[in-house]
Amino acid sequence: QVQLLESGGNSVQAGGSLKLSCTISGSTWRACDWGWFRPAPGEGRELVSSITRDDAATKKYHESVKGRFTVSQDLPSNILFLEMTSLKSEDAAVYTCGARRCGRVEYEWWGQGTQVTVST
Repeated sequence: QVQLLESGGNSVQAGGSLKLSCTISGSTWRACDWGWFRPAPGEGRELVSSITRDDAATKKYHESVKGRFTVSQDLPSNILFLEMTSLKSEDAAVYTCGARRCGRVEYEWWGQGTQVTVST
C-alpha cells in the first residue's frame, strides 16, 4: 500500500502563489508516477501535473497551467511538490495527489486533498 498526505493548501489572492506538498509513504517503490489532480468540469478528476519517479525530466502539465505551475519531487524524502504561481480564480479547487503503480494506466492511490482558494 501507498499512503499520500497533502499539505499547503490556503486562500490566496489572484496573482498569488502557493506551494503544495504531498508526502508519500508505505510501499513507495510500487509507484512509478506521482501526480496532482483536481476535479474536472462535470465529473471525475483532471490531471494537473505529473512526474515520473525515476526520471524527473518526464513531466506532464494540463494546458491551463503550463508556464505557471511546476511539479518537482524530493526522492530521498518521498515528497511531491506543486509550485503554483500567477493563480487564477479558475485554479481554485481541492488538489489531490495520486500515485500510479508501475506498468499501469490508472492511478490507484490517493490522498485526501488540500483546498486551494483564490479570491479576486
